[in-house]
Amino acid sequence: METHAFWLVQLFLFALCVNGLMTLGLTGARQKVIVCNESLMLEKLPRCGKSFEEMMKKVDSKKWCNLTEFITYYDNFSLCTEREASAARCFWPNRLAQGFIIGIHKQFFSNCTSEKVPWEDPPDEILITLILIPVLLMVAMTSLVVWCSKRSDILV
Repeated sequence: METHAFWLVQLFLFALCVNGLMTLGLTGARQKVIVCNESLMLEKLPRCGKSFEEMMKKVDSKKWCNLTEFITYYDNFSLCTEREASAARCFWPNRLAQGFIIGIHKQFFSNCTSEKVPWEDPPDEILITLILIPVLLMVAMTSLVVWCSKRSDILV
């Protein structure tokens, strides 16, 4: 019995040492630090903007607010910015890429404002109906439960 306890203690100490080595990073596995090359990314992103600008020349400027007219061009632009950010070993979107994309948005879509529909209450007849239906259902279900619980002859 004592040998089992000895082996359990050794196993516990071994596991503790392995855990310590792994948390300290002494197992030989080193993390590579990826550094974003922001200057390279800022150098390459304008190519995506130039390409998008060339594609947008094909679309009538009156239709620039209709996404269905240029969605493929915008998708290509988005993929281009993502590809260039990845080539510069930067995550996407980052603050620099986002600033560039916002600049493109200001250039092409600054006149596209959404028409806000003002919210208004429904007519009183509909509102009263929408309020009363759940209230009446709750009263009916409560009455049914109380009525069934008082009639013990049907429960048995």
